[in-house]
Amino acid sequence: MTVETSGSGDVTRSLELLWGTAGRPSRGPKPGLTLDRIVTAAVEIADAEGLGAVSMRRIATELGTGTMSLYRYVPGKAELLDLMLDRVTDPGPWEPPAPGEGGDWREAVNVMARGYLALYRAHPWLLKVNQARTVLGPSALKSLEAALTGLRGMGLTDAELISVIMATQSFVSGVARVEAQAVEAAEATGQSHDEFWERQQPFLERALAGGEYPLIASLQADAFSDEFDHFEFGLARLLDGFAALVRERERTGDGDPPGAGPAPAPEAGSRKPADG
Repeated sequence: MTVETSGSGDVTRSLELLWGTAGRPSRGPKPGLTLDRIVTAAVEIADAEGLGAVSMRRIATELGTGTMSLYRYVPGKAELLDLMLDRVTDPGPWEPPAPGEGGDWREAVNVMARGYLALYRAHPWLLKVNQARTVLGPSALKSLEAALTGLRGMGLTDAELISVIMATQSFVSGVARVEAQAVEAAEATGQSHDEFWERQQPFLERALAGGEYPLIASLQADAFSDEFDHFEFGLARLLDGFAALVRERERTGDGDPPGAGPAPAPEAGSRKPADG
């Protein structure tokens, strides 16, 4: 369930804070209080207890200051969320390859997918944020630049490259969401995964014995085994699909080279193409 929406506050103020163009607070009641410390505390709370636990009052308590002092640095929780998203999606130090140096796009997709999975596992609250309107800070642009650099050898159009990123991100977020929801269900009910399915077993056996669900009844016992790695299976198939398109483009010579023109600004309502 989505609990927060990015870009729902004062977007201009969020951008000023993200890009460092906002003026510094003229004074404050607590020496050492900084925007960086506020964002760090907010992320730590969200990681430990979920996004719902993040509030200006709670952050102030963690930092040992008054709630009103935080508003000298950030207008409110909506803008703070934009800063939190930019913080956790920072890909870290990255240098573009030298001109003329190629790259392995399959490896780039592989690294991208594993990066997304690690990001969602470290910060599962990200899965509950509506990022249809992403406030484009330094991390968002750095991530997108890195992703496009790794994929430019595919020979696809610019729109198709963005779609490759979106497809990869959507696949990984789906896998991560299932993992996160399984943990949440166990915590909410106090019942393990195995205990839940054991309670259903007698009913399922009776239903399948009637012959109305022959395909389900014929499934092997390990069809739903936790040992099957759905992430690895799905990622391999995703790469195979992209490879088929790349081979087709190489054969026909169709498609414009990536980077042939300036990238337009994201349309309102468009999804963020990369966040990790």
